[in-house]
Formats: sequence, C-alpha cells, structure tokens
Amino acid sequence: MSATVLFHHLAKRRLYAHVQRISIFRAQRLSANVENGEQKREEETERTLVYKPSAYYRTPTARYSTDDCLETKEESSRSLSLNTTFHQQRNLYRISSSRRLSSTKNTPSDIDYSNAESNRATKEPRVNGDPRAFQRCRPEYQNMTYDVSQRSSTVDLNEALLVLGKVTELKSNMGPSDATSFLCKLSQIPHEQIAVVRKDARFNALLRHSAENLHNFTPTQLLDALRSFVNLGLPQSHSILGLYETEFCRRASEMELHQLLLAADLWRCLGRIVPRYLEKLFDNVSRNFNQLGLPELLQLLYIIGEGRRCPDALVQPIESLLMRYLNQLKPEELGAVSLALFKSQISLSERATRRLVDRTLAVVSDLSDFGIANVMKLLRFSYLDHLPWLEAMGSEVPRRAPRMEVQGLMHVVLSCSALHYRDNRILLAVAEQLPNVVNRCRSKDAAKMLWAFGTLGVLPNQSPQLYPCLTAILRERQLEFQRFPEHLLTGLLGLAFAGLFPQDLLSLALSAEFVNKTCNSKELELKKDLFTLDGTVGLELPESTIPRLSLAMREEVTKQLWDFAQSDICRKPEMLEAEAVLQKLLGGEMFVRKHMILPHLRSIDLEVHLDQNDQPVPVSSEPCRQNPASQNLEQTLSGVTITDNLLAQITNSQKIPVRPSNKFLQKPVVHAVEPVHVRESIFSVGVDLTDNLLTALTKSGKRSSHTDDSSKPSIQRLAVQVTNRNQYCYRTEQLLGFHALKRRQLVLAGYRVVELPHWEWFPLLRRSHAEKLAYMHCKIFSDTGSKK
Repeated sequence: MSATVLFHHLAKRRLYAHVQRISIFRAQRLSANVENGEQKREEETERTLVYKPSAYYRTPTARYSTDDCLETKEESSRSLSLNTTFHQQRNLYRISSSRRLSSTKNTPSDIDYSNAESNRATKEPRVNGDPRAFQRCRPEYQNMTYDVSQRSSTVDLNEALLVLGKVTELKSNMGPSDATSFLCKLSQIPHEQIAVVRKDARFNALLRHSAENLHNFTPTQLLDALRSFVNLGLPQSHSILGLYETEFCRRASEMELHQLLLAADLWRCLGRIVPRYLEKLFDNVSRNFNQLGLPELLQLLYIIGEGRRCPDALVQPIESLLMRYLNQLKPEELGAVSLALFKSQISLSERATRRLVDRTLAVVSDLSDFGIANVMKLLRFSYLDHLPWLEAMGSEVPRRAPRMEVQGLMHVVLSCSALHYRDNRILLAVAEQLPNVVNRCRSKDAAKMLWAFGTLGVLPNQSPQLYPCLTAILRERQLEFQRFPEHLLTGLLGLAFAGLFPQDLLSLALSAEFVNKTCNSKELELKKDLFTLDGTVGLELPESTIPRLSLAMREEVTKQLWDFAQSDICRKPEMLEAEAVLQKLLGGEMFVRKHMILPHLRSIDLEVHLDQNDQPVPVSSEPCRQNPASQNLEQTLSGVTITDNLLAQITNSQKIPVRPSNKFLQKPVVHAVEPVHVRESIFSVGVDLTDNLLTALTKSGKRSSHTDDSSKPSIQRLAVQVTNRNQYCYRTEQLLGFHALKRRQLVLAGYRVVELPHWEWFPLLRRSHAEKLAYMHCKIFSDTGSKK
C-alpha cells in the first residue's frame, strides 16, 4: 500500500515539474518577440560603456582574447561575446603630426550588457585596476554609490516565478510600493537565471505598471527601482530607462545631494549616458556647494569624468575644494582625481596641478599601476613638466612593467612622448615587456606606441624586438583599419621616424581604395598624414612600386598647408628676423626664399643658394613676395655691413684696415684672438661667446680663390631652419621624430641644413643687429655651418 502511494506521489511530482517547464518555455516565447525586437532595435541606436581595468593590470589567472583588447572608448572597454569577430570604437586620442593629442567627446558603441557587470565583478581585479576602487577607501561612499559586487542572490527561480504570478494577480491595482518590492525581489535571483525572468511576459508587464505609476514614486522608491535594473542587467537602451530618466530629471529638485549622486552612480553602472540628468545634478551642486565634503567631492569628480564634461562655473570651486582636502586624499583617490580631470578636460591652474602631483608623488609607492597610468594621463593633458614625478617613473616603471598590461604600458610611453620627455629607463623597460603582452594589443595601442617610440628617437638597435612585434600587430589587425584608418597612418609615421618602411603596409595606406575611403571620412582629417607618407615614400623609397597620391590631392593639401603657414608660421618674430638678417647679409631679398621646401613635412624654411665660391645666387628669377610684416621689420633695421673692422671690435682684436667690399657683401678675414678671460662676452652684457661660436667666427675667413672646388656642386642649396624648443626632446638637443625625419629628408633632397637652434637664435633677437649679422655669417659661411 505504501509503495503504491509513493509511486503516485512521484508521478505527480514529475507531472508538475513537466507542466512548470512548459509554462516557463511558453512565457519565454511569448515575450521574445516583444522584448527582443524592441531591445534589438534600440541597441542599434543607443550604446554603452563598461570600463575594463584588466587592460591596465595583469593577474596570473586572467584570461584574454583578441576581442578583449578591442576598445569601445578611450580608457574604456566592454564585455564582448565569444563569437564577436570585430567590435571597436573610434579612438579618443588622435595621434599624428596633424591630429591633436587630446581627448574628444564620447562616441557610444553597441553592447550586450546582460553579463557585463557580473563579469566585471567576478573575473576582473577590483583593487588594482578598477576605476571605482576609490569608493572602497571610506565608508562614507556607501551612501552615494552602489557596489555591484555586493549584490546578493537570495531568491531562487521558483520564488521569482511566484513573484511574477503576483504581478498578474494585482494587474492594475499595483502601487509603487508593490512594484518596487517585486523588482527588488526579482533582482536577487542568480545571474544565470536573469535571462529567464527578463524574457517573461509578466516581467514586461511589471515594467509597464511601474512606468504608469512613476509620478507616484518617492525618490527612495525610484532609486530602489534603478538599483534593481542594475542587478537585472537591463540593457542601457531599454525604453523603460528613458522614462525613468525623464522622471529623475523632473524630481531632481526634491532629492538630497547623496540621492542625486547615488542616482548618477546607478546610471553609470547601467552604462547609460544621461546628460539631462547630469545638468540637474550640476545645478543642484552649484547651489549647494558648501555641502560637499571630501567623499562628495570625489564622487562628483568621478561622475564628471565619466560624463566627460564639467560646467565652467564649477571648475574654480572644485579646484579650491580639492586643494583644501588634498593632503587627506588616499592613493587610489588621487588616481581617481587624476583620471576624472583628464577625462573631463578640466584645466586646473598649473600651481594646483603641481600640488596634486606633488601629493601623489609622496605616496607613489602605495599607488596602483592603474593610478600611475592615470597620473601620466593628467600630465599629458596638462603638458606639465613635473620633473620629480618623471624622475620617479624612471625607477617605478621598470619595477612595475612586468605586471602591467598593454594599455597601461601604452599610456606611460604616450605621456612621455606628449611631454617630449625621453628617459631610457622608462622606454626600454616598456619595450622589453611589450613582446610578452603584444598579442593582446589593439591596433590603436600598437599605433600609439610606434608613434611614441619613434617620436622620442628610440632606435631599432636599442630594442631589436620592439618595432617588429608592433609592426606585426598592424599586419594582424588590418581588418580594423577599415573602420579606424587613423591607426594605420599613425603607426606608419612612427615607423618612418625610426627609419623603418614596411612596404606592404605603405602600399595599403596609399592604395586608391584606402585613400578614397579615408578622405571621405567626415570625422577625421587625414589627408595631411597621407601626404606626409606619400612624400616620404618618394624620397626614402624612390625605386619602390608603392602607389602614390594623385597630383590633384598633393596640390590640394599643399595649398592648405601653405595657407596655414602664411597665417601663422611665416609671421613668427623669430622667422621674420632670420629672413631680414639673411637678406641684409646676402645683399637682397632675391637671395632668400621663405617657403615649404618639402611641402609634405608641413613647415617653413629659408632657402639660400651659393655658388662654388660661396657667393649668393638668386633663388628665383624674381624677388620673392614678402608679407608686410617682414617689410616693416626690415625697415626698422639699420643696414649694417659686416666688415673686418666690425668683427674685430666684436672679438676685441685690433682694428683691421678696411678693404673694398665686393659686389654683394664683404666677407671679412677673421683672425683668432686671445680672450681677456677664459669665457669672454661679445658685449659687456648679453650672450657669451661660446666655444662653437668662437670657432665659427675664427674660421669663417674669406675662401681662397685657389682652393680646389672641383668636388663642390655648381650650386649649393642651403635650408636655413629656425627651430624652437618644441622640436627637441625635453632639455636636450635631440630632435623629435618628425623633425629628425625632416632633417634626414632635406639631406636626401640635396640640401645642406643650416640650423638656427632656439638656444642660440632666440637670445639674439634682443641683441643688436650687428651681432645677428655676425652670427648668421658664421652659420652660412663657416666650416661649422657646413657640417650641420
């Protein structure tokens, strides 16, 4: 008897389970057309972000794939499905000689958000690479932030189905408290069962009921609902979120500061961009700025950074409050502040930025690798030459590099490049580590690092594996260049700086198909980069079969560059002064031509021609047209002729009898002199007569007519370059990559380069015209000048 009862009991249990599975399956199918169609359509138009800190910090157990390394936004990544072949976002840092090194506005991207937060909470390191790690530094943050990792899973699927059944029972009688209670319970189911609930038609009905009663929700209930949406992994493009955003904007005036900040944090967890709500938040903060303590300020800065904008009215108050709390900030908070300032493009005063970096330097040993990268970004954005910090990086980066991921390494060298700061300890430590992580490198990372290493003059023989492994990434990621052509051009320019020319990649970049697609882009101006590569191929690889740009495009870009040069470079005082002094020295404006000698290198030089006897030869049959500024400057100068007598006075030698001047200009014989002191000034005040300048002056005597000039070309072509400090590595005389490329190509084109370095020429701008003429004479006619 008992066996029969037990048999019937088991049969009933199996039948009940079977019916339950059928009902769940039907519910899933009924809601599929509604939610999937709506979600699919909305996710095509709106996009989201999820930060991926694992790109900055490595753990031994971390798993990576090629897709994991593809970007959605600058400093942001998203969770990608395993079958995704290619998802990537327009880069925020446009690195090339014609593209500014600064971040731009966000560009959203597609994402399947269902498991993004759970993946981030369970698989990625939370301490050393999480941009929200600072929120765990103080308990006060708990009132205004939401930690997804603390989500509880206390409701099983059966309980969730019972909750959904109550939704059907209540229907139109459901109030705000019922709706928020149901949502909170449903949000506590395990992650693997969320998809079942979200596809249930009764869940969609619950969302509709909550939307119909939004105006009756209290601020606390609104926040509870929003927190539930985060736990349920609701896609940022879901239509219900638009309704909630509108309601939050309407009710912002009723909410306290902590509630406003919490709502902003929840929107960030959802990955939804809410500019209207942020405006309401900023308005409230502006009116109640005195309520901000240290935690509130840090959370506000985080929200500002993630929103990529800050109202101008808040910048000064934020700086003042930040300086007040500066010494109380913990290491991860300092890194978070640096990242927020960088992302939002907030320009603090130089003094405030230096104090911030000073404070960070004091705790640098406790700062995470992620924080190190953030401070480097801030220096890069601010162009701040904080030498103590950079010196510290000379020891910190080699120590940390073996555990840093590729994006962290990239930001370190890119910041050094932006600051023109070369430290072989930093650069070679990164170069040594790159082969170990290069397989996780995006094309964007490879291009930026090629640019950075090339700009700072790291030669291939200094790190034999560096350039080959990064070039290999460009080859492997060629598919990405169809969407992001700037990465290919940036990488090729960096390789050209280092004297490397991969013909297959150059052929791709200059192919008609690639050029047409690139030039038709409305977002980027890449014609100048293409023009530079085209001219480089013509000079460096004259025998190659690499395609070339059309004549029409070359003329178009040349005109653009020349128009800009005439309005900017040609009007610089140092250039006008050099042009005027050269014309006086050589005997007239027909002997000097100010123009782009090599247009693809985008800069202006002064071209001078000399015959075999070092006599000036007109550069063109007609005098070059001067701009009015140059003419006015020339009129203010006294027409001083360089004579032996004048040079004797300059060098304190005895007076030399004046000799008749030749047709153009007397080139005097200069005799060596015994200086009164070891280092003697040209005048009582002014520039010291350096060893180089003294040698040039004393060797610039008149060439003998009997000298064998058979080896000289009939015409010597000189390119006189007026340089400035931005063309050199910081505090060195080493030219940066683009300018070294130009110097090399001028020589290939048959020019002798005569450099007027800024450390010599700029001080002379404040001196007498006679001294400038003497200096220019030495540069043009001396043996020292001929060696340059």
